[in-house]
Amino acid sequence: MSEKYVYLFSEGNASMKELLGGKGANLAEMTNIGLNVPPGFTITTEACNKYREGMDNIPEGMWEQVKKAIKKLEKETGKKFGDPKNPLLLSVRSGAVHSMPGMMDTVLNLGLNEDTLEGLAKRTKNRRFALDCDRRLIQMFGDVVLKIDHEKFSKDLDMIKRKANAKLDIELDEKALEDVVHHYLETIEEYTGKGFPSNPEKQLKKAVKAVFDSWDNPRARTYRQLHDIPENLGTAVNVQVMVFGNIGENSATGVGFTRDPSNGEKRYYGEYLMNAQGEDVVAGIRTPNPLSDLEKEMPANFKELKQVTEKLEKHYKDMQDYEFTIEEGKLYILQTRNGKRTAEAAINIAADMVSEKLITKEEAILMIDAKLIAQLVHRRIDP
Repeated sequence: MSEKYVYLFSEGNASMKELLGGKGANLAEMTNIGLNVPPGFTITTEACNKYREGMDNIPEGMWEQVKKAIKKLEKETGKKFGDPKNPLLLSVRSGAVHSMPGMMDTVLNLGLNEDTLEGLAKRTKNRRFALDCDRRLIQMFGDVVLKIDHEKFSKDLDMIKRKANAKLDIELDEKALEDVVHHYLETIEEYTGKGFPSNPEKQLKKAVKAVFDSWDNPRARTYRQLHDIPENLGTAVNVQVMVFGNIGENSATGVGFTRDPSNGEKRYYGEYLMNAQGEDVVAGIRTPNPLSDLEKEMPANFKELKQVTEKLEKHYKDMQDYEFTIEEGKLYILQTRNGKRTAEAAINIAADMVSEKLITKEEAILMIDAKLIAQLVHRRIDP
């Protein structure tokens, strides 16, 4: 009997951080407290360590467990991975125990190829949307899995935007997006000598291995040395059903904090973009809107988001940094974690949470990192 390497979100919880990584443990916890989290599974940190010990070979039995987990996602969603009529698309994210720069970026829309692209276009009656997803997959996969310099794809995109007289990606029509996909595929052929992998299972396997490999990249190693993080922790891999913030004008994606991380004030702090995918908000391609504007644009979703963030704070008893997507008017929570904050915010948040009876005075004292207090004794510029 082989070791258990794959846990559905419904099988984990917050206490399993060492095994599922921070992101995986929180996805499991949010699923179990009843939040609307897109279904998925986590491949454990132990699988990563076995992969590293085994000369970069996937541990025995792991891939069979991955395939079983995908069957369960197919049953839950009514879609099939690689099916040309009703394709299931996945996102792949790294998730170590400690959040660290240098780990692999996200790959979205995994499972698209020529056939599934047409299936997605037919099912959504929106071919432009399907092409937009395809160009994002090829660019992300090329960049983070195949290690082709991001600039190569940016040049292709900029050239087509100039031709189409478009300032923003969302201004590109179907024909222009077809051109982008065509150029991206040529770029991959040119730099790898091979075509883009069209088999969805091969795409997934390559992406999972790329997450494992990212644990040992130079940037992640240096970060661990600087912050005394042990080398043997490994990273987990989170595989999740795609939800789409870029499907039209009643869809959006955003990031937020349950309180202001600069001063601790209890207000909705964050930003979002209409008709976009998650990476757009952090990539700086378009200027996001402040989260407070969502109340005017999507009042029902804003009200629901408020309820969700209150539930998160009550559950975790700390300020949360979260990500969300709205797909055709339906809100999904994609991630949460304890939010980073300034020294001033840390003290204000701890004091306020005691007043709100969320935590005890003892818990408030333990919440404050001693290094943060040292920051407060230094002279600072008046805001």
